[in-house]
Amino acid sequence: MSASIFLPIITAILGSYLTYFFTAKTKKNDAIIKYKEEKYSNLLLLLQGFVGSTANSETKKKFFEEQYKSWLYSSDEVVEAINKMVELVIQSKSTPIDPEEGRKAVGNIIVAMRKDLLGNSKLDFSSFRYTDVVK
Repeated sequence: MSASIFLPIITAILGSYLTYFFTAKTKKNDAIIKYKEEKYSNLLLLLQGFVGSTANSETKKKFFEEQYKSWLYSSDEVVEAINKMVELVIQSKSTPIDPEEGRKAVGNIIVAMRKDLLGNSKLDFSSFRYTDVVK
């Protein structure tokens, strides 16, 4: 008799807790993804400082400021892709960067960001195309 009274109460409490737990977890994950989207968007725009006619030292400086912050939220793959691009920039200090290597480095960063946000991507670095806007 007492089991028939307590079982529905326990089930209701457990069901409520599980609903709350999964809802809170989903909201937290959504907030994290939204935050990463915003930050990755900033990094993506600042990558223009390394490509084509938009390359300039001020944008590069802003990129590196964002890059330092990205250690707090970026996936390991994004950090590694950025580090490879930074290595390329450091190595080519006195000589121009090979355009194909530069395109590959930037494309790999973007692909890593997509994979972090979407979970998977069939694209590779060559899918990213940067177009200079002629004034």
